[in-house]
Amino acid sequence: MTQIALGATLAAACVPKQSRRKAALLGAALGTLPDLDVVLDYGDPVADFTYHRGFSHSLFVLLPFSVFLWALLWRFTDVVKQAPKQWLAGISLALVTHPILDAHTAYGTQLFWPLTRPPESWSTLFIIDPLYTLPLLIAMVALLIRPRAQTTQKLVRFGLIASTVYLSWSWVGKIMVEQQAAQQFAGQSIRTFSTPTPFNTLLWRIVVRTEGDYYEGFYSVLSPQQTIQFNRFDRGDALLEQAQQVWAVQRLDWFTRGFIKAYNAQDRLLIADLRMGFEGAYAFTHAVAAMDASGAKAIPSERMPRGYNAGDLQFVWDNLTEVKTQRVVPSEALAGD
Repeated sequence: MTQIALGATLAAACVPKQSRRKAALLGAALGTLPDLDVVLDYGDPVADFTYHRGFSHSLFVLLPFSVFLWALLWRFTDVVKQAPKQWLAGISLALVTHPILDAHTAYGTQLFWPLTRPPESWSTLFIIDPLYTLPLLIAMVALLIRPRAQTTQKLVRFGLIASTVYLSWSWVGKIMVEQQAAQQFAGQSIRTFSTPTPFNTLLWRIVVRTEGDYYEGFYSVLSPQQTIQFNRFDRGDALLEQAQQVWAVQRLDWFTRGFIKAYNAQDRLLIADLRMGFEGAYAFTHAVAAMDASGAKAIPSERMPRGYNAGDLQFVWDNLTEVKTQRVVPSEALAGD
């Protein structure tokens, strides 16, 4: 819905008012187009997970495609011929902003495919954030109902400005979080990944990687002077070393820029993506190898189930509304792996 609203609003903002509804409909379609790669079967769950947001989200693909589509519409439709530059801007923005917005989430987006650079994962927004989406959604509805009205033009302007300001604020919040984490680990060699907790940009989750371990903590920008309470966990480096030849392990390590953990569950090697979820409740965990005395042997990958419940959101609310000397543990995390 966010991508539909963003594509519709941007496209309509670029064209003359008599074409706003048509532009909004086209922009909505183009705003969802890159995600059609989910219908592709890459062979197994790890491949599906890591090839998603690949070629279809690449700026090297979408920019030429936007020009091609514009040229096609210019050739066969009068409405584009009447305002060619405006339509080129609308079509291009509706397409290109999709992967750029995706890159603001934790999943990761291969903006520069086919280069082998790991996906961009700026992680300043949760994948669903009502405060970002709502202004755009209101503008899109107005465009479909009364596209030529002066009020609609104001709502479009407001929606784009409000969502952009909110997106900018998310970068400020991220900088605050990572500065606090850097202060607490001063003098140590670390790598940090921070991301908002569900549906907000006030409470952040921080994962800090050190040699052989990682730490998880939570930080509320409503209490900027607080010390982050970190819990330490074993990354499973010995298991990762045994399985270094397994393609799925290599691929997941590349895809996450090293933010993975490994553990043995019933003689199967499981790899969890540390970027999404909470300790003990990660969104993406894959079984990738069989473990025995001789080491790790690759198996067809399998995505492990993850159940969500109201306790996860209660955890976010509790940490937002009360300063804790110890962090509140999300559901299922106490049991560990």
